[in-house]
Amino acid sequence: MNDMAAQPKFNRAEEDLGNIVELGHVNVLVPDQGKATAYYLMGLGLTRDPYLMAGLENMWVNVGRGQFHLPTRGTQVVRGTTGLVLPDLEALLTRLEYAKKFLEGTQYSYRIAGDVVETTCPWGNRIRCHAPTPSLFGPMRLGMPYVEFDVPVGTKLDGIAKFYTEILGGIAGVSSDERGAFAWANTSAESKVIYRESATKHPEYDGHHIQITLADFSGPHKKLLERGLITEESDQHQYRFLDIVDVDTNKPIFTIEHETRSMRHPMFNRVFVNRNPDMNNRNFVPGYEVGLWALN
Repeated sequence: MNDMAAQPKFNRAEEDLGNIVELGHVNVLVPDQGKATAYYLMGLGLTRDPYLMAGLENMWVNVGRGQFHLPTRGTQVVRGTTGLVLPDLEALLTRLEYAKKFLEGTQYSYRIAGDVVETTCPWGNRIRCHAPTPSLFGPMRLGMPYVEFDVPVGTKLDGIAKFYTEILGGIAGVSSDERGAFAWANTSAESKVIYRESATKHPEYDGHHIQITLADFSGPHKKLLERGLITEESDQHQYRFLDIVDVDTNKPIFTIEHETRSMRHPMFNRVFVNRNPDMNNRNFVPGYEVGLWALN
């Protein structure tokens, strides 16, 4: 007979994923692919998708198992900060300094802030770059662990968390740290969306969006449809909604378009090409040109 008291104890809830299984991409419009190349590829060291959107009208940029989508028409700015994990912050700083000469006259900037590098794209999008940190990001060596949206002080953070749990079937909650209170929702085993109270000026929503994937695709669709929240029936595998609402009153709390896909979407779990940005024609070594998105 097994002695259960002698068995190790585990927090099994830490293994739960909830219904949201992927944070697939962040989408913002950009007016200039040349400057986008200088920032996202030369500066951040990311990789242009070699298979899809390889023309002049759009650019998809791989970061581990996530992406930035950068349609070339107008300008959009995320009302917050996108978090990245990059393998080498010292090499990042060298690249960002080199990219500066291609981005003069724009909003481009970067700075060291404690143990992270904070940088702003030519049009004002904020990116916070972290080194691989297993205690925070698990085995992620290259990726997009979070998107953090700024919300006004006094926003119903518990209402945001309740929307993600009751409407989308996710795992969510409200927490606080040295920077203040925030709501969060898991969007995969390695990523989350965060809604953080901020006293800064909050611009009008300009149409930028995030993409998530759901295991139970139809259940949330039914709930959103009943509340009049579906804004686009894209195709068999995708729909969109704009507003995070108070579940009890259906009043909007925060607006951010969610491009919502099923796990049967043809592009779900697609393998992305990630390069080693430190490799060039002068130091080339066969087999080292591929960037690793997870720690061994």
